Amino acid sequence: MLELQSLLGQQGATFAVAALAAICIGGIVYALFQPMLSGVKRRDERMNVITSRSQSVEARKKLKDGDRRRRSVQDQLKEFEERQRKKQQKRDSVSLNERMEQAGLSWEMKHFVFFSIASGIVFLIGGLVFAQNLLVALGLGFAGAIGFPRWFVNYKRRKRFNAFLDELPGAVDIIVRGVKAGLPLGDCIKIVAREAAEPVATEFGKIVETQVMGVSLTDAVLRLPTRVPVAEANFFAIVVSIQQKSGGGLSEALGNLSKVLRGRKSMKRKITALSSEAKASAMIIGSLPFIVSGLLYLIAPDYVSLLFERTTGQLIVAGGLFWMFCGIMVMRNMINFDF
Repeated sequence: MLELQSLLGQQGATFAVAALAAICIGGIVYALFQPMLSGVKRRDERMNVITSRSQSVEARKKLKDGDRRRRSVQDQLKEFEERQRKKQQKRDSVSLNERMEQAGLSWEMKHFVFFSIASGIVFLIGGLVFAQNLLVALGLGFAGAIGFPRWFVNYKRRKRFNAFLDELPGAVDIIVRGVKAGLPLGDCIKIVAREAAEPVATEFGKIVETQVMGVSLTDAVLRLPTRVPVAEANFFAIVVSIQQKSGGGLSEALGNLSKVLRGRKSMKRKITALSSEAKASAMIIGSLPFIVSGLLYLIAPDYVSLLFERTTGQLIVAGGLFWMFCGIMVMRNMINFDF
């Protein structure tokens, strides 16, 4: 009897252990597979897919818009570069009338001809008075009639370009402040044409006049580099044209342009200061032979006059002047920085 009770007790304990083990295993299985069976996991996965899909679509849209705008800007820059390359090819063949207009001279061709004739006569009389030699006087008259008027036009043109570059950053700053205040770009250009110094006021006034005639603002601004063929005017035209076609913050773009223009201006002045010593040395070296020859002529005129009276001396003088000209051109190229 006791043995039967002990056997039943052992079987009950084994059954209890097995039941507990089955319950534990069932609980673990239920905990692992319950989300899949109830659909919670599938719901969460579906929500994640939907959420990530919307974000990816928005991101793809932004990326596509950014790529489209970047391609648009690149195409416009290529177009401007091609246009600038064609202008650079035509720049060497600029007509005399265009050069006089770029120099700010209100001359016609007849005025230039009259100025050339008067200059030639003055140089001819000066050669006859000081050199007392007909060939020298004719050479000076030819240089005065042909070379000096063109040099004068180029000098005025270069001086006007430098004045434009000095005033352009201030004009861009006026436009930036006006745009930030809420004024349209056309009104800001009118303010510059009215308040800025010359020659910026004249050039921006021509933009306003062109716009009044029915030309769009972009085309009117794009004509500025034609009248003032400098890199800074081309930068301004490119920034305005790209902003008008692609949109964006005009005040920020023009503010960056103003910083670039002032940086280029500062760099140009720094280069001028650093090269001033070399330019002074070149001027001294170039003028030294003439000064020494003049002093020798004052001290011993008979000794120096042999160079001008005899054919051998004249050939020597001509050869010396030629090699001096070559040396001056070499020094000029060495100290003439283009950036």
